Amino acid sequence: MARERIISAEAQQHDDEPATGAMRPVRLAEYVGQRRLVERLEIALAAARQRRDPMEHVLLHGPPGLGKTTLAHVIAAEMGTRAYVTSGPALTKAGDLVGTLTKLQPGDVLFIDEIHRLPAAVEEYIYPAMEDFKVDFTVDSGMHARVITIHLKPFTLIGATTRAGLLTQALRSRFGIAHHLQFYPPEDLRAILVRAASLMGMPSLPEEAVVAIADRSRGTPRVCLRLLRRVRDFAQVRHEGLPTAAVVESALALEGVDGLGLDELDRRYLRTIATTYEGGPVGLEAVAATMGDDAQTLEDLVEPYLLQSGFLARTRQGRRLTAAGAAYIGVPLRRPEGSEALFDSE
Repeated sequence: MARERIISAEAQQHDDEPATGAMRPVRLAEYVGQRRLVERLEIALAAARQRRDPMEHVLLHGPPGLGKTTLAHVIAAEMGTRAYVTSGPALTKAGDLVGTLTKLQPGDVLFIDEIHRLPAAVEEYIYPAMEDFKVDFTVDSGMHARVITIHLKPFTLIGATTRAGLLTQALRSRFGIAHHLQFYPPEDLRAILVRAASLMGMPSLPEEAVVAIADRSRGTPRVCLRLLRRVRDFAQVRHEGLPTAAVVESALALEGVDGLGLDELDRRYLRTIATTYEGGPVGLEAVAATMGDDAQTLEDLVEPYLLQSGFLARTRQGRRLTAAGAAYIGVPLRRPEGSEALFDSE
């Protein structure tokens, strides 16, 4: 089972607190970041409202925690309709999907998270629903089988996935708008923090505190808000609710999150490759066995940010520390012959 990490972009139980929902933007004007996508949506929404048509189907793909679910609710609010949220793994049979579709009113939004995990049998029903707003549902079997056509009210399907490459071409081509969500720059995260702190009733955060949290957030709003909640709790219990810059540093140090947003699991991963395997190359399974951890957990939760930060390289021979990764943990690396270009710092 994957461990719960404060800096993980995966949803956790406390992400579903009422306070978290209250911090979500309601309108596009309140949405911070993803400017190209917001501009595209503004045009599509305005055109749909003028024609009094449902919004086009939208596919959002990218790393977790970047606001795909929030955008589904924002689109529904902009259209003056409701958003229904489900996920690909939850729709195990055709009846689950048909039951959900028949509840939708004109213009409603159906948000399917992890849409790439829809079973193939269920996906077949999505196609006519998206294009013709109808579903042909087979009841009974054999000589008694009959097809019932269920007409649906016009709706908008918003699909979200972290692995767009696993979507079938047939499904991908039926979305009118497809967009890849990017990691957030620090200035957008700071704006999110200031707004969230105000909604949480926190005293004014000093600029140094806002910068410290944003720099540790891995470019992900979900991580950003999670760190802010931990700072709020620490300040409330230990420092009479005053989140000064020093208090923020102490709170994040207690959580084991350093200035670059790495936690103890990240650092242990780097140290294992640097010390046990002399910087690599080494296979992921070997690293996982040495750490006593699960290889899938390391690949999904640890490696993406280390690769993005330039601390880790994936080669044909296996994982290898870069010069930046070795310098970060303070371990000199053995330079295999012919690897100078990899290890030389720029």
